[in-house]
Amino acid sequence: MNDIAIEFKNVEKSFIREDGQKQVILDKVNFTIPAGKTTVIAGGSGQGKSVTLKLVLGLMEADGGQIFVGGRESTRSRGRELEELRTRFGVLFQGSALFDSLTVFENVALPLRERTKKTEKEIRDQVLSTLEQLELLGHEEKFPAQLSGGMKKRAGLARALQLKPEIMLFDEPTTGLDPVMTQEIYHLFARTQKQIGYTSIIVSHDIPKVFNLADQVIVLYDGGMDIFTSPEAIQWSQKPHIKEFVKTTMGEIYQSHLVEQ
Repeated sequence: MNDIAIEFKNVEKSFIREDGQKQVILDKVNFTIPAGKTTVIAGGSGQGKSVTLKLVLGLMEADGGQIFVGGRESTRSRGRELEELRTRFGVLFQGSALFDSLTVFENVALPLRERTKKTEKEIRDQVLSTLEQLELLGHEEKFPAQLSGGMKKRAGLARALQLKPEIMLFDEPTTGLDPVMTQEIYHLFARTQKQIGYTSIIVSHDIPKVFNLADQVIVLYDGGMDIFTSPEAIQWSQKPHIKEFVKTTMGEIYQSHLVEQ
């Protein structure tokens, strides 16, 4: 098994603003996402977090450089090749993206009905097994409007897991949840990843809480990035933009922890 799930080599991405000026989002960035681990992508608004996810999924083309998924270059994938690539991913969107007119069961079963040749019994068995795993059994006939925010997130995760993805992408997964439910969802992510073993990439503003899940943190800034193996390493960085990031998002929580030890 390849120990690198995703690799960016000298990847560039820019946009032209309304005033005609070029805005560089990614400036020849290089990084790897380790397989089976959790990488958190952080940074201020407009620094390229969502752009990075879209590049990974092939929803957007890089201006230059190469992107590899599981050791296979995906930068110029098209058509069937691109569709095949996307089957390796599961995505949990910011708003869970459940269909309001479908029950929880029907929402979760949808990928299996669209992308596999499983029988209805096989689909039912798999869906109910996942719902049980995510503590949603008994809610399968409810519609999204009848679910709490946390239940919607779990239903969205259940659907994303049906095709057994190698890589899960989480785009602001705790938006709209209260602190207690946010913590429960993070525990769920950690437990599910441990059980299934997928690679996890989380884009989030929920700092520093989300860092508790991270094996690696990538902070995007001004076209570049800084890579850290722990929240503590971010806290002690001497780079001015990282120090400002820490000041505005992390406070003293990790530094205090280190001092106490």
